[in-house]
Amino acid sequence: MIGQARDKPFYRLSKYHAENMNSCPWKTAKYALTRFTPEGDGMKLYEYKAKELLRKHGIPVPDGFVVSSSDQVKELPGPVMVKAQVLIGGRGKAGGIKPADTVEEARKAASAILGLNIRGYVTKQVLLERRLEVAKELYLGITIDRSRRGLLLMASASGGMDIESVPEDRILMLPMDPLIGYQGFVGRRVSGFLKLGKEQKTQVADIVRKLYTLMVSEDAELVEINPLVVTKDGKVVAGDAKVTIDSDALFRHKEYEGLEEDLTPLEAKAKELDIAFVQLDGNIGVIANGAGLTMATLDSLNMFGGKAGVFLDLGGTDDPEKVKSAMLLMEEADPKVILLNIFGGITKCDTVAKGVLEAIEMKPTSAPIVARIKGLNEELGRDMLKEAGMIPASGLSEAAEKASKESLR
Repeated sequence: MIGQARDKPFYRLSKYHAENMNSCPWKTAKYALTRFTPEGDGMKLYEYKAKELLRKHGIPVPDGFVVSSSDQVKELPGPVMVKAQVLIGGRGKAGGIKPADTVEEARKAASAILGLNIRGYVTKQVLLERRLEVAKELYLGITIDRSRRGLLLMASASGGMDIESVPEDRILMLPMDPLIGYQGFVGRRVSGFLKLGKEQKTQVADIVRKLYTLMVSEDAELVEINPLVVTKDGKVVAGDAKVTIDSDALFRHKEYEGLEEDLTPLEAKAKELDIAFVQLDGNIGVIANGAGLTMATLDSLNMFGGKAGVFLDLGGTDDPEKVKSAMLLMEEADPKVILLNIFGGITKCDTVAKGVLEAIEMKPTSAPIVARIKGLNEELGRDMLKEAGMIPASGLSEAAEKASKESLR
């Protein structure tokens, strides 16, 4: 897994990794954990599956069980939280997490959550697990640091919230060399940074060691415990968990064969069409070609205050029909503005323009389209798009700025 040559991207770490890591102004969790993998995502595990892995490696998790029907709730391990099993954040705000003290309350909560649509993902299962008496919430995660060909451990005393929103001076980021392996000082450094009591320091250091073992032995791209809960009786327990397994290593993990993918209807449709399509949180639809250009486009939008809601990677296609299918998918996603960013090397700019125009003729869109198109036959392609009323841009920064302004109107 580590150091393996591969083409697809994992994490946007370029801005984080300057020559002097400690003084780098971009050293934020936003760039360490924002992941865009348009050429084949890793396998994300549901929370209950992730916690099964934690339990397998000796990391404490609450007692619980999974049901797909409220009738399956027969007894409880005590007061519980009923939690929607979807591969997307924001479950609590969407009504996907509810407390229950009795079997009847648990069944009622499960009935309310099952079938709930959370940002495009329909809840098919719920996890019922013992409610924790929370004294403190921490954050602990390990991800792949491709630029250093190793791992990056992240820890914070500000758990229970998106790590991207935590100030950088409250996050410990510790590179780990896989050739050296886990060293005892890592756990001590983490527990010291979190300013815990003596007993909790020992527990956290042990969890860090076991999380590293899980990361390597299970061929994971990401393991994250958020929150890592310190209970009122002094125990340290994984309150929530995320695990993503390297898709190129699945041949070593037969236990994951047959696991159902949790895709939105549009993502499922895109998969059938063999189009790389990912839905995010913003309101800008991005069409680009190639993983690097797509990631650069998303970064540029962030710089100007815009936020992608969906991105679609055309790859190296030169087929107007595929471009048309991609554009129709984008229109179904209903973004506020569409940013078309094409660099024509293998891809001819005029054939991309032809596919876009055919899609618009078939299904007109009310969203403004900002078009930046460069490369082979660019003048012809640019003229075609300009004549159709699209907003032209000569460079990536100009295109990102115009799209961001349109999205904020």
